[in-house]
Amino acid sequence: MCQTQSYGPEARGGASKSEVVISDEEIDYPKAIKPDVLLAMNQKSCDAYFFDLKPDGMLIVDSTFVKQVPTTRAVAIPFTQIARTELKKEMAANIVALGALALLTRAVSLSALEAAVLARVPSGTEELNKKALEAGITAAKNYTKGT
Repeated sequence: MCQTQSYGPEARGGASKSEVVISDEEIDYPKAIKPDVLLAMNQKSCDAYFFDLKPDGMLIVDSTFVKQVPTTRAVAIPFTQIARTELKKEMAANIVALGALALLTRAVSLSALEAAVLARVPSGTEELNKKALEAGITAAKNYTKGT
């Protein structure tokens, strides 16, 4: 696995991105040319990066902020609204989204994801982040039940 990110001035309100390449084989190039999955947390990012997605790729959007979805095949879950209402911490929306992403893609096991997140969050926020992951997993389960 390798990860790259683009967080220039656009990270303060524009379209920023982070790319994660996961492979069982050696990774020769650290950037995703045609991603299999795109998680868009806001409209600007969805608009900027949707056309990079493979034609049969999975688009997952935070429906709290992404109102114009460019495909009918998108998975729309209100990650920020869930973080706001269930966790009382809007800043946990990214971890809610991560939980949903893991369940929907099966790219990593849920137990491995939880261990990785809990090992990297600031001390004292472990319980919040665990609840955020669980909220995302539950939201994805509810989404798949409805489709």
